[in-house]
Amino acid sequence: MIRLRTDEGQPCEWREYKALNVHEQGSVAFFKDNEGLLEWVNAQPLGMQFTCLGDGHDGVWNILSGIGTPEQRIEVLDWYHLIENAHKVQGTPTQLEQMGAFLWRGETQRAMGYLRQQQCRGATGFINYLKHHQTRIIDYQAWQEAGHSIGSGLVESLVKQIGLRVKLPGAQWRPEHVPKVLKHRCAYLNGALGA
Repeated sequence: MIRLRTDEGQPCEWREYKALNVHEQGSVAFFKDNEGLLEWVNAQPLGMQFTCLGDGHDGVWNILSGIGTPEQRIEVLDWYHLIENAHKVQGTPTQLEQMGAFLWRGETQRAMGYLRQQQCRGATGFINYLKHHQTRIIDYQAWQEAGHSIGSGLVESLVKQIGLRVKLPGAQWRPEHVPKVLKHRCAYLNGALGA
């Protein structure tokens, strides 16, 4: 989120920007320009297959669906966000551990069946979440053992690093200046500015 300048006496206005980390190509951030973000990333050299790792927010997946082709894209739900949502189920420690074990191995159907049997409070909502994302839930253990990331920490870190510049105490930005500030900050973080 970035704080926009408002007229004197008006309440603060906060708006989202989108940030993306593409491994060898660096990081970018866009403000009110999802098309620009997609154009930028699709202009990068993409592999025959690549991974899109994100949290459970539909807005993230709507954007990621525009990157490459469905055949190229491996969509992976962030493990830590998955488990954060799993903790909405009110079960015993043993029940939650068993459910987590199924999810860690990508056994979504078994996790849903187990939850139905246990009749835990909050299970229905979480089962719906699992159904919605089941194609993105993988065998996290095997994925991690193969050397792949199971969390979206790189982009979360990027957002924090951008935030160090755009969320200075009292900082407010004119909407027309936000794209320039984001571009400059990403260039700095990517090491693209002269020393």
